[in-house]
Amino acid sequence: MNTNGNSALKRGLGKTIYYLACTAIAIIMFLPFYWSVLTSLKPDEEIFAMPIQWFPSHITFEHYHKAFTTVPFGLFFWNSLVLAVAGVLANLFFGSLSGYAFAKLKFKMNKPIFRILLAAMMIPGIVTMIPTVFVLRHIPLAGGNDLLGGGGMGLMNSFWGIILPGASGTFAVFFMRQFFLTLPSDMMEMARIEGCREFMIFWRIYLPLTKPALATLSIFTFQAGWNSFLWPMIVLNDPEKATIQMGLQAFSYNFQTDYGPMMAGALVAILPILVLFLALQRYFVQGIAFSGIKG
Repeated sequence: MNTNGNSALKRGLGKTIYYLACTAIAIIMFLPFYWSVLTSLKPDEEIFAMPIQWFPSHITFEHYHKAFTTVPFGLFFWNSLVLAVAGVLANLFFGSLSGYAFAKLKFKMNKPIFRILLAAMMIPGIVTMIPTVFVLRHIPLAGGNDLLGGGGMGLMNSFWGIILPGASGTFAVFFMRQFFLTLPSDMMEMARIEGCREFMIFWRIYLPLTKPALATLSIFTFQAGWNSFLWPMIVLNDPEKATIQMGLQAFSYNFQTDYGPMMAGALVAILPILVLFLALQRYFVQGIAFSGIKG
């Protein structure tokens, strides 16, 4: 009886320590976000006040007003939204189409090509950045270029220069291929017997079954496109085409940073990602679970 009591006590103590540790980690992870919200609502004189003021003396929305009036924040928001949504749609279509081909179609060099694709995932994006700029700059018959790719700017300083290089990301192909492997091939064989063409088998039979994977991929792709800073900075030099991440740098000038408006703008910038995740969260865990490692 004492043994059972000691075991119950140990289990209770273990659970208490576990929950305390989880609570402490959650608080630590939440603090940067709380500090961002606090900074966006504090008066300027209280942002770096010592000792730290965890609650503002009064709440002000001046920083939010300044964020939208200092720069054309609405335009930057729209530009980022267009680029992120276009990237999501392109990756969902081309990624799922390629993933279906690798998972369900038997063709020569299927596995070697897929291994090359996986190897490409290991190459840092910074390595391919200069060659990509060269290709975009010298695309024939685009942006004033001639047949040899000279004389103009190609796809530089255009939204296509942002969208096309990532239209079918390696991760999207790999992720969708893993999900298609979990789906039975019997439906495909039956559809072929009925005379259904290969694209229609993909479009009408298999693609509707991949909603969890598509939702998960949408979140990943949208987040990557929305938070992208370096590549748009290289490709776009027209202020009218700047993204919201590029716009946030306007609050850093002359070796100084206006933290209040910057934090306000950053919080506004995360809203689309938050809304997208909340809308698709019921598919998210399911998509991750079904897209596990399968050879």
